[in-house]
Amino acid sequence: MDAFNVALISRTLTCFFVSLAYFSRASLGTELSFVTCGSVVKLLNVKHNVRLHSHDVRYGSGSGQQSVTGVTGVEDANSYWSVRGTREAACRRGDAVKCGQTIRLTHVNTGRNLHSHHFSSPLSSNQEVSAFGEEGEGDHLDEWSVECGGSVWKRQEAVRFRHKSTDALLSVTGEQYGRPIHGQREVHAMPGSTPHSLWMAMEGVFIKPTEAMAGQDHHYQHTEF
Repeated sequence: MDAFNVALISRTLTCFFVSLAYFSRASLGTELSFVTCGSVVKLLNVKHNVRLHSHDVRYGSGSGQQSVTGVTGVEDANSYWSVRGTREAACRRGDAVKCGQTIRLTHVNTGRNLHSHHFSSPLSSNQEVSAFGEEGEGDHLDEWSVECGGSVWKRQEAVRFRHKSTDALLSVTGEQYGRPIHGQREVHAMPGSTPHSLWMAMEGVFIKPTEAMAGQDHHYQHTEF
């Protein structure tokens, strides 16, 4: 079986388990109050009320890599991101993500990582944010640190994501695309902490740490739509 088919099967299974967790959520116990490694989440920009989104559409300028946008729709499956560790620092499945921890956010449907670099974004000429890599593996420009106020990333807390290599913050300032992605907002990175760079974990599949650490079959806490 070639790599493409393996990747397609992997993504299909991921979507299946997301759906399965949704329909089983009533029996999964108390909702987690923090985000854990291995969770699959949607991220809401608090200021602009859009969810971090990607799709297999490439920028027509700048890097030419897969575009990252913000969408107002809640149910779009292209807004799911997997919370992962880096090559140098593992993120053990089920462990709470700590404030200041470096992570990767992998787009579930395409397997590419949230990425930034010194290309200019197409609408605002800020720092471009793209999705990069194959099957979850890209490079050091896929790394972001989680900025929050306590010891761990709490689900009810608005946090910031700082790009490790450029020191810019994942942001939205309201610029809208035309065709073929009409109405979607530009996502970019900017220096300085502003209300435009605040994000909150919303819908998703959240892995329970006690079950993951005990080596049992993985169960999930799922919140959807």
